[in-house]
Amino acid sequence: MDSWVRFNSQSQAKEKVFRAAQYSCMLLGSTLTKSRAASDLQRIVSDLEAHMSLTRKLLRLGNSVEALQAAKRAIHLSDGVLRLCITIAHLNRAMYFACDNVLWAGKTGIISKLDHHKWSQRSFRYYLFALILNVTRNVYEVCLLLDGEDRCRSTKLSSSPSDVLPDDRLSSSSAVPATSPPALMFARLRRLMGQVGAVLYNNPPLLLDLLKNSCDIFIPLDKLGLYRTGPAFVGTCGLLSSVLSIVTMLHPWLKLKP
Repeated sequence: MDSWVRFNSQSQAKEKVFRAAQYSCMLLGSTLTKSRAASDLQRIVSDLEAHMSLTRKLLRLGNSVEALQAAKRAIHLSDGVLRLCITIAHLNRAMYFACDNVLWAGKTGIISKLDHHKWSQRSFRYYLFALILNVTRNVYEVCLLLDGEDRCRSTKLSSSPSDVLPDDRLSSSSAVPATSPPALMFARLRRLMGQVGAVLYNNPPLLLDLLKNSCDIFIPLDKLGLYRTGPAFVGTCGLLSSVLSIVTMLHPWLKLKP
């Protein structure tokens, strides 16, 4: 089992390269359609995209095994929220890869009379649910880091001596003009966004994973018809998330753990 996982991890790098090429073809095909380029060129790009997709499906054969192994490891996490999100996300990824393998068998003729639309929709539903759980995990980790910073800041404030007497604080606060509720809410929102930005900036793996999942989630939303964005936007999101995945493979310390 472990030897298969190691072998499969090598093919994943190739799959990400083909994924970037596939969504580049999708983006290029959309651009050619808008610019009303020659139909022969559009057909060549479309065929190339289809071949890239079929090659990716071939490289993903057996990925369900790795996803199940990852789910088994995630069961032992101490944090309940992370354990739930990561485990169920890996299980949905395993089902997504299984449906993808069936689609590959149907497109290559191994399984005849396969309902490609039905299986494609089924695979994208599993993919979407896995991405939703991944984004939930990212937001939860951001909240944990923000809570840790708030507690650290409150500890420093309580431990530092104050040179201002209570009466001085009262007089100084009474001299401050009252702020309207909308302005106060905007100030709090701006402070929160600044804290989130600082947390993500100081945690590159979390930032890259959040960006990758946020880009990927538009792909199943478009394919399932839940939120139509068009091939140009889907191609851009797919290309960006593929590049981010390749970066995390080239630099393993940028991969979010666990």
